[in-house]
Amino acid sequence: MVVLNLFKQRVREGKKSLALLIDPDDINKSGLGAVINAAIENRVDYFFVGGSLITTNNLSSVIECIKSQSSIPCVLFPGNAIHIHSDADAILFLSLISGRNPELLIGQHVVAAPVIKRSRLEVIPTGYMLIHSGKPTSVSYMSNTQPIPNDKPSLAVSTAMAGEMLGLQCIYLDAGSGAIEPVPSKMIKAVKRNIDSTLIVGGGINTTRKAKEALEAGADIIVIGNAAQKNLSVLAEVSDVVECFNQELNVN
Repeated sequence: MVVLNLFKQRVREGKKSLALLIDPDDINKSGLGAVINAAIENRVDYFFVGGSLITTNNLSSVIECIKSQSSIPCVLFPGNAIHIHSDADAILFLSLISGRNPELLIGQHVVAAPVIKRSRLEVIPTGYMLIHSGKPTSVSYMSNTQPIPNDKPSLAVSTAMAGEMLGLQCIYLDAGSGAIEPVPSKMIKAVKRNIDSTLIVGGGINTTRKAKEALEAGADIIVIGNAAQKNLSVLAEVSDVVECFNQELNVN
């Protein structure tokens, strides 16, 4: 449980973390090298690899490149039961607890479990919660579920608490790829106040202001994806925000 223990250790220490989400459909091998180098230079803590719909055969090559060129933990962020690769370090075993689609609550997990059991992957049980972001996203379409309204923090809190009580080790609040608006600070703050699990927040974090707001509200790990792949300078800027938080912790 190396990666999960790292999550928990950093939470205990009050340290914030940055994850870079790479969608194998949205990147080619020539561009991946630059992204990996930028991640190393900008102190990215984790690579999350996956997406709602992977239509190419790039998953294997993306993981191979990450593992060969960096020591940053590579964590699968699967869209379904076939998005599994044993060369990654860990897998977020996502249960879509914000929706009522049984396939994504337990169905896909039953299919994937034997494959994961035979692999060397570390399994990180994660409660995945979709939050309304201002427009339909790929993940809401593919999951056939309605996101939690972004003005209903109490509903998000109850859902996250239920996931934690079921034994899920992480809670992931996601506005979705290309979200107009990120998860609201009020919702992040309310959820963090009521759970002890690692809180991951992603979707729509494409500026330093949005990154800072998510961290101040209580996110333990923030995830950026599309914004960084389109403009690597965003990665450097968000990394500096995370670093500032952690430096202030050391000073205090």
